[in-house]
Amino acid sequence: MSQSSLVRQLAHDFRDKDLLTRALTHRSYASVNNERLEFLGDGVLNFLVAHQLYQRFPKLPEGDLSRLRAQLVKEQTLSEIAISLGLGDFLKLGEGELKSGGWRRPSVLADALEAIIGAIFLDGGYPAAEAVVIRLFQPLLEKIDPKAIGKDAKSLLQEYLQGRKIELPEYVVLATEGEAHCQTFLVSCHIPKLQITTEGKGSSRRAAEQQAAQSAYEQLLEKGKK
Repeated sequence: MSQSSLVRQLAHDFRDKDLLTRALTHRSYASVNNERLEFLGDGVLNFLVAHQLYQRFPKLPEGDLSRLRAQLVKEQTLSEIAISLGLGDFLKLGEGELKSGGWRRPSVLADALEAIIGAIFLDGGYPAAEAVVIRLFQPLLEKIDPKAIGKDAKSLLQEYLQGRKIELPEYVVLATEGEAHCQTFLVSCHIPKLQITTEGKGSSRRAAEQQAAQSAYEQLLEKGKK
């Protein structure tokens, strides 16, 4: 697939096109791959997210800022961003990785996203990397709640509902895809009293439930603002 659509989504026109190609190349495909760019991108991403959090939450202590950054810069979050970009369609994978569904494996997707950030940093410097990271993470930065530090989405949703004496949600597995060693779960989260039903997808049932719970929790917060 042409990289042009990915470039448009990133809104960064690479001067060195080889950097993007390398960022999308898994070690199973070639000896010249994205591992070193991933290393660089991980450091760049952690710094840029830390900078954003430092500016947004001037009163938060160091420990809380670290925990917020850990929530944003983790495999699940990065793989979800990668999926939203359709990154799996652009990856260069070896035959074994292709057969085992590597293009949808969270670790592979997260690593590739970090490699792309590293490539953008090398290609356009700090301003270019900062612009792309802010664009990709803006929705998450807007929603992040310092009061919810350390709590997962299912716990937050449960506390919200219990505080309003509403029955807890029902989680149902809608589908399971892929081979046993690389499955993807589709799970629904239903809150009957509020007529809210959301879906989540993940490499485990727990991850899918967390994603569905997060969507439900965000809906409730949005309704609460109106």
